[in-house]
Amino acid sequence: MKQLSKNGMFALMLRGVSLASIVAVGSAWTISAQAAPMTEALVQSYASAMKSAANSKNINKVAQLVSDDALISLSRKGKTTSLDKAAYLQLLQRSWNDTSNYRYDITIDNIVTTGAQAKANVTTHESWVKDGNLSLIHI
Repeated sequence: MKQLSKNGMFALMLRGVSLASIVAVGSAWTISAQAAPMTEALVQSYASAMKSAANSKNINKVAQLVSDDALISLSRKGKTTSLDKAAYLQLLQRSWNDTSNYRYDITIDNIVTTGAQAKANVTTHESWVKDGNLSLIHI
């Protein structure tokens, strides 16, 4: 797991995510930090930072928020594939470049903290326009 970074944000270990034309970060995930107690406030701060980074299409900030050893599972039309962090970021950036009016929202509940770790249920909502068609995702 990763240590808290200088700006106080922590790494995200993505376990299960879905895709429908654009990557949607969500599902259940685990985060942890060493030498600092995890709190519900830190988890909510992470969600706020991810929402801000995604809505501003800030690939560098998203890259800071996703753990280097993250494995992201993507499912679409019954097919599932997994991407490492670099491949995920490339797909996300390509998707942002090919769409307009991108909007991302994230909610977190059932947060359980134990020492330096937290587990939570995460739901994301995404929408965008591609080729004049509005697409919505709820994970």
